[in-house]
Amino acid sequence: MRFRDRREAGRELGLRLMEWLSDGELPRPVVLALPRGGVPVAAEVARALDAPLDVLVARKIGLPGRPETGIGAIVGDDPPLFDRRALEMLGLTEDRLRDDVDRERAELRRRELVYRGDRSAPDVEGRAVVLVDDGLATGVTARAALRHLRGQEPARLVLAVPVGAPRTVEGMRAEADDVVCLRQPPDFGAVGLWYDDFEQVGDDEVIGLLDEAEPRRSGGHGTGS
Repeated sequence: MRFRDRREAGRELGLRLMEWLSDGELPRPVVLALPRGGVPVAAEVARALDAPLDVLVARKIGLPGRPETGIGAIVGDDPPLFDRRALEMLGLTEDRLRDDVDRERAELRRRELVYRGDRSAPDVEGRAVVLVDDGLATGVTARAALRHLRGQEPARLVLAVPVGAPRTVEGMRAEADDVVCLRQPPDFGAVGLWYDDFEQVGDDEVIGLLDEAEPRRSGGHGTGS
C-alpha cells in the first residue's frame, strides 16, 4: 500500500510510536529528521509525541556519475562512512572520492546554517531520540546518522521510517535500539515508488516546519520540554 504523501506517512508513524510513549518506553523524546525529505514525516511524528523537532543534517556520498546511489555519507565533523564492500566491488578508494566528500561537507554546512542559524544542536544525552527519514534504500545515510547519535549517549535510539528495503531495515537493527518501519515491500525498488506525491522538499518547507515546531523545541509545553 502506498502513502498519499509524506505527511500521511508521518501520521501513521506517529500513531505507532504513541503506543511506546504511553508505555513509558520513550523517555523525554526528541525527534530528529534527516532533511530534506524526512522533515515533513518527522513533523507529524513530533506532533503526535508532543516532542521537540529538529534536524540532523547528513549528506550522502554518491557513486561517481550516479549521485543518487549512495556509497557513503557524512554527518557533522565525523569522518565519512563508506560502504566498504561497494568500494571494493567498484574499484574505488576514499582518495578518489575526496572531492565529492568536500563538496558534500560544504553543502552540509550550508544547510545547517540555513535550518538552524546560530541555534545549537539539541542535547540528546539521556533522552529518547527518534531519528526519522521518508524511507530507507541503501541506508548508508541513516547508518552514519545513527552512529553519530550513539556517541552522544541517548537513553534510547530509535530509527523510524514509513517504508524501507527489507534487507536494509534488518541491517539497521545493529545500529539502533529499535527500528520502526511500517512497510517492507519485497519489491521495494525505490522510496519514491511508495508515495503518490513524492515532490522534492525545499529549504523553505523545512524552515517552515521547524518554525511551526518551535514552541515544543523551546520548552513551551509537552513531554519534550
